[in-house]
Amino acid sequence: MGLVHEYDPAWPGFAAAAVDEVAAALDGVVVAIEHIGSTSVPGLAAKPVIDLMAAVRDLPAATDREPALTGLGYVLVDTGMPGRLFYRREGRPVAYHLHLVPVDSWDGRNERILRDHLLETPTDLARYANLKRDLAARGITGDAYTRAKTALIQEMMDVARTRRGLEPVPVWEE
Repeated sequence: MGLVHEYDPAWPGFAAAAVDEVAAALDGVVVAIEHIGSTSVPGLAAKPVIDLMAAVRDLPAATDREPALTGLGYVLVDTGMPGRLFYRREGRPVAYHLHLVPVDSWDGRNERILRDHLLETPTDLARYANLKRDLAARGITGDAYTRAKTALIQEMMDVARTRRGLEPVPVWEE
């Protein structure tokens, strides 16, 4: 299936260990940290990348802890978007992405909302898993892979955000 793998029940354990490491490295700065993304949803095909999202009181203070994160193998990536993103690509059998976001944006973060929606809605979980498998089988990767998922993700997010009393927002960030 290429870069997309069937769900691996080891992923939550990898995430839990990484959460503990990051929480210790950012002690006093992190308000909450969670496993997000496709590897956090049992049964969902995914790239073997553990996505973590950490809510922080102060992004500059969290970025000041970059040496501690670097010591764990994370590298800061400038995405040009709000928040901070760190990659740890040397991990095997998985890689890691750490998203640092302001605590005041935590409840409205699409990544968390989508994860919860997929956990709560088996039909959408199946639709999303099938789409990911199909795209991978056709060899679609990178930006084209992400764009090809956007319509379904937007549809699911509109439902999920409305259920939570939140306004729908575009899921594709240019």
